[in-house]
Amino acid sequence: MSKAEEAKKQFEKGFSCAPAVLSTYSEQLGLENKLALKIACGFGGGIGRMGRTCGAVTGALMVIGLKHGQVNLADEESQKRTYTLVKEFVDKFTALHGSIECKELIGYDLSNSDERKLARDSGVFKNKCPGFVYDSARILEDVLHL
Repeated sequence: MSKAEEAKKQFEKGFSCAPAVLSTYSEQLGLENKLALKIACGFGGGIGRMGRTCGAVTGALMVIGLKHGQVNLADEESQKRTYTLVKEFVDKFTALHGSIECKELIGYDLSNSDERKLARDSGVFKNKCPGFVYDSARILEDVLHL
């Protein structure tokens, strides 16, 4: 199974978008799976169901940081490389979907409980979001050469 399929399967099992993406790559990059799920938990639904940056995107950005992030202040190259990869990822995701904003991607404002119910009833979490998770992981594979 590809990493993109694995991330999609994690989402379909019930994890939100950000944990589904981060946990798919966490162990190969040195982060325990349970810890990855906890770290990414608050980023689902566009950061805590606020409809902001898509959790599939934030999960991917965490993966980029996990692989290339700066841990030594003197290592400015790591920060520069991370920012370059983040921009590349965001550009590719945006080219594919037109936005990285959850509210724009799904057409509902998850910060509003009535709209959240409408989104659930419309099937957007089953029909659209798995594709965002899949595409996020697929773009990560391309950007990070995993």
